[in-house]
Amino acid sequence: MSEKLTIAQLVQRGALSFGDGYRTKKSEHEQPGIPILRVAEVHNGYIRPEFIDYVSTSFRTAMGAKVSRAGDIVLTTKGTVGRVAIIPEGVPEFVYSPQVCYFRVNEYGLLTCRYLYYWFKSSEFWDQAGSRKSQTDMADYLNMADIRSLTLTVPSRGVQDAIAGVLGALDDKIVVNERITTTSRELGLALFTQAVTEDGSMEADIESVSCVLTRGIAPKYSESPDDLVVLNQKCIRGGRVSLAPARRTLRDKVKNPKLLVRNDVLVNSTGVGTLGRVARWTSDEAATVDSHITIVRFDEAQVDPVCAGFAMLRVQPEIEAMGEGSTGQTELRRTQLGELEISLPSKERQRELRSKLDSLEARADQALNESQALAALRDTLLPQLMSGRIRVKDAEKIVEDAT
Repeated sequence: MSEKLTIAQLVQRGALSFGDGYRTKKSEHEQPGIPILRVAEVHNGYIRPEFIDYVSTSFRTAMGAKVSRAGDIVLTTKGTVGRVAIIPEGVPEFVYSPQVCYFRVNEYGLLTCRYLYYWFKSSEFWDQAGSRKSQTDMADYLNMADIRSLTLTVPSRGVQDAIAGVLGALDDKIVVNERITTTSRELGLALFTQAVTEDGSMEADIESVSCVLTRGIAPKYSESPDDLVVLNQKCIRGGRVSLAPARRTLRDKVKNPKLLVRNDVLVNSTGVGTLGRVARWTSDEAATVDSHITIVRFDEAQVDPVCAGFAMLRVQPEIEAMGEGSTGQTELRRTQLGELEISLPSKERQRELRSKLDSLEARADQALNESQALAALRDTLLPQLMSGRIRVKDAEKIVEDAT
């Protein structure tokens, strides 16, 4: 039998505790110390710590419960509302910033941790969060009163475990695919780096071995699914392209050199924090990029474009350091990028490497595509399981067929 309970009622019943992050003063910052987890480091389903600020360990007692524990659920509540993740075992402790809220489930109470995590991804949460979000000139946010008033459906612990088990099977497979993707790229870079260290390697500046070196377009956005995909800087992360943040633009306004070709290299070329990110375009889908991204298309008569793409991935740290301009106006000029020298194996080794690198990248792309399909299935099943519109046994069969 399910109950409808608010977060406040669950706290009163001892099912969980929650709170926002620690509000630090400049005088408390010290490195080394306890790192601060920011909104940007919380992604949907996981955290990717890139710690910048630290709090002196002398304030550890003052931080109290705002220091992380394994099993905490973290929800971003300011700026970008609604990213949720569970803190895994084995992660060194950190303190939560004021832009996130943590939830600590009592393992013997009414709730299970995984069920609450999935509830934060459900339409039941999002419908309420959307109606409660306050807005300032800076960003959306959920305050503590908003969170206390959220109401969730609480079935028996057995049903909660079953629902989390079905959805978790999909997430587990997605995690495996992420490892395949990461390992494939790491192995490709290792093979490429080994080849570069051999005799006969060559140096070349990017402009001299490319046939296209250009910024993208100023898009005229369209909502039609038939129009051309246009990538923006959010699409480039981790050396790969995600179409999730992409938009659409009118196709007839895009000239041929700015239509992407398989094995093009894309470089984020403006903005603090994103400038210098590099990705390879490995799709045959019709697409272009906006003016914040530079397209590098290598001349196949001079270099293998796959090997040259790996050469650029290898020097991404150098590209990230090349921006110039005032704070918030960082810019990577096309001529700067063109002058950058990359190291390449001999032409014979490039030909040998091509098939190996292509095979590794194809395996990674297959894993990514499968993950996208699994995530779509999870997001379809989640609201139906939470509302009881689909039985757990039926969902288990669907998941079994998909995995």
